[in-house]
Amino acid sequence: MTLPPIMVAPNGARLQKSDHPAVPLTLDEITDCAVRCHAAGAGGLHLHLRDADGRHLLNAGAYREALAALSARCPGMLVQITTEAAGRYTPCDQRHVALNSGAGNISVAVREMLREPVAAPGFYRRCAAAGIAVQHILYDVADAQRLKSVLPASRFTSPRLQLLFVLGSHTDRREARPEDLDPFLGWLAAEGISPDWAACAFGRDETDCLLYAARAGGKCRVGFENSIFRRDGTRAESNEDRVRELRGLLPPHAGQTPDQPLAATGCADT
Repeated sequence: MTLPPIMVAPNGARLQKSDHPAVPLTLDEITDCAVRCHAAGAGGLHLHLRDADGRHLLNAGAYREALAALSARCPGMLVQITTEAAGRYTPCDQRHVALNSGAGNISVAVREMLREPVAAPGFYRRCAAAGIAVQHILYDVADAQRLKSVLPASRFTSPRLQLLFVLGSHTDRREARPEDLDPFLGWLAAEGISPDWAACAFGRDETDCLLYAARAGGKCRVGFENSIFRRDGTRAESNEDRVRELRGLLPPHAGQTPDQPLAATGCADT
């Protein structure tokens, strides 16, 4: 399954209500947010769950419950679960939730998985055998080279390879700029590959970074996980506000494959 042109990442692992009151933390809030974001133009949801105290949660059973709820409320929306460690989980924990949650789409940071390098190749093989689509999170070109070293050549060169290029950083508060994408684009050209790639961008220039990525042929991940700001620097009201602004600025068929509608229909708003 290919990535949708716009995926929304509404909460991430760290943001709290104190950062923005519209950050969805409970399953009901996340599901309601997904419905609204889908209606605004997001074809996919990057799913982070939280525990009762609002902390980042990797739990296979909780993900199964969330995936069932989202399927019932928003059956036309692609749902991708995170495996982010966020300083709480080991690669073993990450592998377990990826393989036992019932998710068909996951995101995995290659630098996190390679903290246990011996187990990493087998994990990627098991995902491929189970038909789990892995979006590989790359924070820099060094990560990209690490990915090349761990994947079989046939998967690395496949147009179905899914990549997410991360611009800027939450941990060191480095705000993204559109030109941060250029090293990744240079790497793609040097490798001669054409994967299914997207970008996300931390900070106030999120919108301009994503527009730059779209012009370069990429797809977009937008939402409060990366930025709570509109293009003009004002604070967005909600995640659907971020999706709606980006959708209005993108070309009509940005990131769209011939057999992929811009945003599938079918989410229930009740």
